[in-house]
Amino acid sequence: MFELLHKKISAVTSVNEEDFDYFKTLFVQKKLRKRQYFLQEGDICKYQAFVEQGLLRSYTVDEKGSEHILQFASEGWWMADLSSYLTNEPSFLNVDALEEVELLLITKPLWEHAMQKIPALEHYFRIIIQNHLVATQKRLLQSLAETAEEKYNRFLATYPECVQRVSQHMVASYLGVTRETLSRVRRQLADRK
Repeated sequence: MFELLHKKISAVTSVNEEDFDYFKTLFVQKKLRKRQYFLQEGDICKYQAFVEQGLLRSYTVDEKGSEHILQFASEGWWMADLSSYLTNEPSFLNVDALEEVELLLITKPLWEHAMQKIPALEHYFRIIIQNHLVATQKRLLQSLAETAEEKYNRFLATYPECVQRVSQHMVASYLGVTRETLSRVRRQLADRK
C-alpha cells in the first residue's frame, strides 16, 4: 500500500527503511466512493491525503452555483486545503472523489511530528509545498494572460493522466472557459493533426 508514497519520497530525498517504516504507522487508510466528499466547504481540513488509487478534485461553488475547479489529484499526488489544514480555520474548498479512491491520511500533529523526527521528510514536504506555491502562482498568472488553447495545452501537460478520466465540463471549469470554447479549441487542435 505504501510503495507509491515511498517512490515519490525517494524521487526527492533519501529516507532509510527504518524511518519510512515508522512514517507509515502515522497514516490512516481511507477509501472513498465515487462522488463521496473528502472535505466540504466550512469544515476544517484535518488531514492531508496522499492518493494511492483514484482521482480527487478540489473546487469552490460560487453564489450562482457554478463550480470552479482548482486542482485534480490522481495517483501519487497530495490533496488538502492547506490553508485550513495549517491554520485550523474552516475550509473554503470542497474535495470529492471522481472515482473510487484509496487514500493515505495524516493529521497535522502527526505530520509535524514526522518532520521533526525525520529530517528527510521535512526536506520532502518543503519541496512539495514550494512546488505547489510555484505552480499556483504560475497558474494564476497564466489564467490571466493565456488564450484558451494555451490553457488547454497546459492542462494536457500538467494532468496527462486525467484526460480520459475527467469530463469535458470539468476540464472547462478548471480552465475557466465555457464548454463551447473548450469544444472549439479541441476541434481546432484535432484539425491541425
